[in-house]
Amino acid sequence: MARQWNLTLLNVPFDPRTILYVWNKAAVVPGYNPSELRKDRCGAWIRFADYGNINSDFGWEIDHDKPLAKGGTDEPNNLQPLHWRNNRGKSDDWPNWICSITG
Repeated sequence: MARQWNLTLLNVPFDPRTILYVWNKAAVVPGYNPSELRKDRCGAWIRFADYGNINSDFGWEIDHDKPLAKGGTDEPNNLQPLHWRNNRGKSDDWPNWICSITG
C-alpha cells in the first residue's frame, strides 16, 4: 500500500502535541496572530485551523524534512510545517527541492 500524506512512519495521524510543536516551527509574521497565521519555510501562508485541509488556500501538513522513504524518522527535528502544495511538490525529493508556492 502506498504511503499517504501527513502521517507518521506507522501510517497513523500525528498527535495534537506534535501538531502544535511543528506549528511552532513555522515563521511568525509581525502584525499577525501567531496562534492563527504563520508562514512555512517557503514563505507560503498557513493557518493553524487548516491543518490537513487540502481544500484551503492556507492548509498545511507535517512534512518529514528527510523523507521516510530515504531513511527519515518521526523525530521532532525531522518534522516541519509545509503548505500542503509545497509538501506535495516536495514529495520524496531531498535534500534539493524547489518550493511549489511562496508568499
